[in-house]
Amino acid sequence: MTRTSLFVFSMLSLLSLSGCVSNSAKPLDYDRASGGGRYSILQDKAPDHDVKVDHLPELVPKWEPRSAGGNKSPYEVWGKKYWVMKSAKGYVAEGTASWYGLKFHGHTTSNGEKYDMYAFSAANKTLPIPTYLKVTNLGNGRTVIVRVNDRGPFHGNRLIDLSYAAAVRLGFQKKGLAHVRIQAITVPKGATYHPGLYTAGTSKKEVNPPIVLASEHAKEHHQPVKKSLSFNHLQAGAFSTKEAAERLKNRLIQVFDTQIKITIIKQSDGLFKVFLGPYSSDDALVLWQKKLQKAGFTKPIRVALIP
Repeated sequence: MTRTSLFVFSMLSLLSLSGCVSNSAKPLDYDRASGGGRYSILQDKAPDHDVKVDHLPELVPKWEPRSAGGNKSPYEVWGKKYWVMKSAKGYVAEGTASWYGLKFHGHTTSNGEKYDMYAFSAANKTLPIPTYLKVTNLGNGRTVIVRVNDRGPFHGNRLIDLSYAAAVRLGFQKKGLAHVRIQAITVPKGATYHPGLYTAGTSKKEVNPPIVLASEHAKEHHQPVKKSLSFNHLQAGAFSTKEAAERLKNRLIQVFDTQIKITIIKQSDGLFKVFLGPYSSDDALVLWQKKLQKAGFTKPIRVALIP
């Protein structure tokens, strides 16, 4: 599904579509053509089953070169020219988001990839491909990180077209449209992404850098702090008594059973701190942060423990 290469709808097609979807939650197809019969579905629609996205890990932005396809500038659609940005760094915008689904699932995107409506991807008219974005639904505060790999939407003044999975994560798949804020995440070459870092429009006060914690064992043996640390633990709480820390540990075990590895360490500040982990990947760590929040626990802090 390459928007820039599709044939443009005839005016008759546009009028007929406007009559049948104006009151529907389904995405509008004004910016998409029939493709000479390439699509087996005339009108885009949602899957015929409920889509669950809780199991999907958040995308981890990384540096990627511009793709060979999809970055021609300027390009023209319906007689209007669009100029692709040289860089997404610092880009923040608010506007209307829509989603696209089953009709385009499995078809080619502007950069030659296959559109997967069950992954977190997006289409935008002018951002470089690929670009990672943090998308916030301003109606409910939900967020998702997506990767732009396609062009569009070309209907009206819409800002972004999201995959169906991203719409589900943001909670507007039934409404069809949402008012969103998008923030580009531009990770420098060779750098590692951490939540909040490299995200446009995020002040330094909002960024929560990982916290380095030395265990009592490290303190006793006067081990120097290593330059390269693995921030692969979560701190779920800090208490003045061991009993309080044990209570949190027991609550976590009750909720998550044996899925969770918990350690209590008394630190040099005299507090008993409850740690979860270690986690083998950033995806797993972020997923558990979300699991704890969803279960009603305070958002745990990402930390590094010196053995």
